[in-house]
Amino acid sequence: MLKKRSFAIAGHRTSIALEAEFWTALEAQAREDRVPLVSLVKRIDGARGPRNLASALRVYALMRALGTRGPRA
Repeated sequence: MLKKRSFAIAGHRTSIALEAEFWTALEAQAREDRVPLVSLVKRIDGARGPRNLASALRVYALMRALGTRGPRA
């Protein structure tokens, strides 16, 4: 089941729907980096290129879980 969260990114509100497991992984990664979740999301957004934000967040979480940084964020 998807869990939706809203963030202010680049001056506007955006809602992102991800599976709860991805949100859990991203929250853990933000804690590891000692940044708020919104800051991590903004960094990923800034480095995502043409990929949509939900996909970029999933790929980032997966790459971190696999022990690689993946795309710079």
